[in-house]
Amino acid sequence: MDTLTKDESTLEQAKDLGLLPEEFEMVKKVLGRTPNFTELSIFSIMWSEHCSYKNSIKWLKTLPKKGPHLLVEAGEENAGLVDIGDGLGCAFKIESHNHPSAIEPYQGAATGVGGINRDIFTMGARPIAQLNSLRFGSIENERTKWLLKGVVKGIGDYGNAFGIPVLGGEVFFDPSYETNPLVNAMSVGILKTGEMISATSYGVGNPVYIVGSATGKDGINGASFASKDITADSAEDLPSVQVGDPFQEKLLLEATLELAKTDAVVGMQDMGAAGITCSTSEMSATKGFGMRIDLDKVPTRQKDMLPFEILLSESQERMLVVVHKGKEAAVERIFDKWDLNAVQIGEVTEGGRLHYYMHGELVADVPAHDLVLGGGAPVYDRAYKEPAYFKENQKFSIDSIEEPTNMAGIANRMIGLPNIASKRWIYEQYDSMVGTRNMSTNAPSDAGVANIKDVKSALAMTVDCNARYVHNDPKKGTAIAVAEAARNIVCTGGEPSAITNCLNFGNPYNPEVYWQFVMAIQGMSEACTKFETPVTGGNVSFYNQTSGGNNETIPVFPTPTIGMIGIIKDKTKMMSLDFKQKGDLIFLVGESKDDIGSSEYLSAIHGITASPAPYFDIEREHAVQKAVLGLIQKGIINAAHDVSDGGLYTTLVEMGLNRGLGFDITSDADVRLDSFLFGEAQSRIVVGIDRDSEEDLIEALQGAGVPFTLLGHVTRGKMVVDDEHYSFIADAAKIYNEAIERKLESAV
Repeated sequence: MDTLTKDESTLEQAKDLGLLPEEFEMVKKVLGRTPNFTELSIFSIMWSEHCSYKNSIKWLKTLPKKGPHLLVEAGEENAGLVDIGDGLGCAFKIESHNHPSAIEPYQGAATGVGGINRDIFTMGARPIAQLNSLRFGSIENERTKWLLKGVVKGIGDYGNAFGIPVLGGEVFFDPSYETNPLVNAMSVGILKTGEMISATSYGVGNPVYIVGSATGKDGINGASFASKDITADSAEDLPSVQVGDPFQEKLLLEATLELAKTDAVVGMQDMGAAGITCSTSEMSATKGFGMRIDLDKVPTRQKDMLPFEILLSESQERMLVVVHKGKEAAVERIFDKWDLNAVQIGEVTEGGRLHYYMHGELVADVPAHDLVLGGGAPVYDRAYKEPAYFKENQKFSIDSIEEPTNMAGIANRMIGLPNIASKRWIYEQYDSMVGTRNMSTNAPSDAGVANIKDVKSALAMTVDCNARYVHNDPKKGTAIAVAEAARNIVCTGGEPSAITNCLNFGNPYNPEVYWQFVMAIQGMSEACTKFETPVTGGNVSFYNQTSGGNNETIPVFPTPTIGMIGIIKDKTKMMSLDFKQKGDLIFLVGESKDDIGSSEYLSAIHGITASPAPYFDIEREHAVQKAVLGLIQKGIINAAHDVSDGGLYTTLVEMGLNRGLGFDITSDADVRLDSFLFGEAQSRIVVGIDRDSEEDLIEALQGAGVPFTLLGHVTRGKMVVDDEHYSFIADAAKIYNEAIERKLESAV
């Protein structure tokens, strides 16, 4: 056995790298000796929260992971994989790039897009769509404007150059995200079932290749950076932010998919967080093999990089490929064709250990299994307690709010609020039409829809989470997030299939934050079980905090973003949300409630944020969704749009915008008018029908046993409530479409 480099690390070094004293002792126990600095760096990155999920894995294991469409269960591969019929599978995943985006918004967001796409095509799937969920502080704040512009440009520049359309997303503003914005990116791809490439390694003597870009010093300790609070001093961690090249990634995509068609590949994995360290350890641990890696053979962008820098670098557009011995020439020929590096840096060994060499000298000797999630990485059971604010929220009474008299004026204010108004300024910077798959641009719908060529079906996809609901009631709020995602899929004519999640929370060592996390997991489990949408994987992002007074930190709103896909079995029956013609009838499926809890109306108009989450009954929700999907499949309705942020009035305005149509409706006498128009009680969908279909709709809904109401009819453009003229759709469109842009006019 080669002699290991002897430069024993210290407890102080371990602390500096983010390891707890007891974890340093665990490392020594695993190795049977004190690690050298390179080995300590390896453990610190792999045992960071970002890589090991040490504070969340206990609860993540309780999420439902089995379903009728699943081809790969959570944690088995780089992304989830579901059967979508016709011999095709859909690979999809969502991940965060919050901390890098807080420091350097352009590159932080851009590399988030690049990383999530690599997770998809490393499996052999071609990405066909992207989505994103973004959270920022108050839009009045100059730093927020800077962050927003940088993030949007980063997403747009990388995604547009890479050539994958953005089909959906959401943007939410709240002061809790002032210091620490959230940038969650989702990618969706398709492949032929049975042709997936696994992230595994086996076969003693099989060569190990690094392919793609050269390795630099950007991104070193990025996973550790993502596992601590953002503070005023975080700018000093700027080297932890990676730098991306979308054109290089496009070449890597095509080379990878060409390679996937050969019989040369044993396994392949993206180099994301923790770079070479993560890919070598995770691939080796799957089947208990090891690797010998010669770090001096890794193509580098800087001279004299140290072993730990090469191991921990998170330089983008790189992957690790294990190749069947004797197939080396085929691999090198493909990557040479695409003008990309393909360099053998090692080989598979037996025994389950990773031996890293530099110029023939052994610099680290570590066991792969003990580094990875589900292996020897530490697992913690954190204490949690219900925060006092939760019970206080439940004391809110709608009777404490005086109902406004100028409801038409309130309605105009509502549609111009940053959380309600059109995000056109943002999405127009994204290329939504590249690739010709987007079916939801000219026919706006609640979910993005991607055409699957040469088959009858299409894919519906969405990202959803109202973080205000989750903050005020984490369990109910997270269940609502799942339900709303399913509702958006259903309103587009799809059947919900599965979810991926991005769990964004504050510091897990804070018992009240951890209570939010635990309750959110419980709510997600309940809802995913009901809607038969198993969790295929995702990402946990802790340590999302905003600076407060007296050097205190305030957790962001707990934000468990739900990315969901669904299958539209017959794409000719895809449903759009827009009213079709004057005179069509407007029905509400579901029931209005005297409830303004956690609504944008209560928060923005009345300045009250302490209230319960809105009405939600999961059985009613499921019944309403099933009934509306039946209406769509039978061709009874011609428009469907869920009631969510902003309430019923916002829903109706959005349904009228595409064709310049208005509405004439009558309110519910049993419900306050502000609740009726602006309350956000769940389990409601507005549908449009031509008059000849009214009897069919009534018969179908009565048979389904769900409540429904005839609200009124579609007009040429006038918007009327209880015979009072509120506005014209053209005037509402101007407010709705220009609000965000006006706010950003003074952006730095």
